[in-house]
Amino acid sequence: MKNLKRITTFGALSGMALLLSGCVQTTKSGKPYGLVYDYLARPAQSIMEAIAQLVGSYGWAIVVLTVIVRMFLLPIMVRQMKSSTIQQERMQMIRPQMRELQQRQKAAKTPEEQAAASQAMMALYRQNNISMTGGIGCLPLLIQMPIFTALYAAIRYSPELSHTVFMGIRLGQTSWLLAVLSFLSYLLQGYLMMLGTPTAQKKQMGAMMLMSPIMILLFTLSAPAGLGIYFFIGGLFACLQTLIMNLYRPGIRKRIAKEMAGKKPVTVDDLMPKTSVNKSDPAATQKTIHNRNRQRNTGKQQMNSQKPEKSSSASNQSIKNKSSNQPARNNRQRNAGKQQNHHQK
Repeated sequence: MKNLKRITTFGALSGMALLLSGCVQTTKSGKPYGLVYDYLARPAQSIMEAIAQLVGSYGWAIVVLTVIVRMFLLPIMVRQMKSSTIQQERMQMIRPQMRELQQRQKAAKTPEEQAAASQAMMALYRQNNISMTGGIGCLPLLIQMPIFTALYAAIRYSPELSHTVFMGIRLGQTSWLLAVLSFLSYLLQGYLMMLGTPTAQKKQMGAMMLMSPIMILLFTLSAPAGLGIYFFIGGLFACLQTLIMNLYRPGIRKRIAKEMAGKKPVTVDDLMPKTSVNKSDPAATQKTIHNRNRQRNTGKQQMNSQKPEKSSSASNQSIKNKSSNQPARNNRQRNAGKQQNHHQK
């Protein structure tokens, strides 16, 4: 589930990079136009200009806009992380059964046995209310995609924004400092996520936790510094979300443990389909093969026994035909002899 979340983030960032690079059209003189510029970039410019008049800088306007967006997304993100944490705790409870089912699936010699193991895994998920996606939702990413696009286009095609200097950083140019700060903020968020994670899962999550910070680093290095401010502030809010989730985690763990304790223990054999148990039994499989071969041999013997009967009946028929033709042959021979005697006379 964690891998799916990271792959989703990677795909979203890749698609976002492609979208931002070619969604605004320009004339020969370099003037931007199009739906994205008219309905996203211009409103974003107007909003940041209004905020800049209040706070005194376009850089602080981006910070304020980022805080507003993140405060709006905070309840959604916390609820999503809570759902994902519940799924993780349930997965931790059924890990022994999952490990045994995975071993059976690897040891399966026929497609039927592999399908039976997969069906048992699905049944285990259903009985414990575990989702295949692990509680991952796309709503936060879908909400942020237009904001990314609007900020990118507004900063790139607005002379006021692109030439503004904020804390020594020109907003329209790439900033190594903001790229590194964004990388560190998301790296810290990954570290905070692993604090309440069991040791067995930490080994699996270690490499995957680096994917999101690395992608943020690469994207920030190819984007204007104004967007780097958005990522950096967003990383700090992600750390705040994770801290809130770590406060929820002990209570979630106790609730899931109590819920699982109230259920009847289920073994892997109980989850396996009835037909698959017989197929997986070597003795039953050998007996089935033996019966099938015996039926096949019996059929061959019956076919062979029918062939002599057909040949014998055919020979009898030929004998009858010969016997029925014998008088006619004798009469012909007798008439031929009479004709020869008549000619001799």
